[in-house]
Amino acid sequence: MSALDDDQDDHQIGYQALPRGVPVVTYVGVRMGVVHRVQDNAREHIFDGIVVKTDKGNRFVDAPEVARITLRQVTLTIDASEVSTLPEHRGKLGAMETNLKRSGRRWKRRLGG
Repeated sequence: MSALDDDQDDHQIGYQALPRGVPVVTYVGVRMGVVHRVQDNAREHIFDGIVVKTDKGNRFVDAPEVARITLRQVTLTIDASEVSTLPEHRGKLGAMETNLKRSGRRWKRRLGG
């Protein structure tokens, strides 16, 4: 059973409505922290990801790694071992740097590298 199964009765919401402090969990339900901030490209209305406040500092979770957003929790597509590799996030410039690093890894993964 996954965290997605647990929150199916909770209505999905848009990223713009996601409040601070909502728990963030891996796809198997391990809590990694709480929502600190939503990152988006406001001009183009594109969801970029979320900044998660953890006990080890703020971490950026890229949009493709967010499976479901509700008022009760955010469920990720990644597991605890992948959460531990998320880079520290230090503001908007940090988010851009993080996205570049992570998208390189994601493309390698998709291309079998």
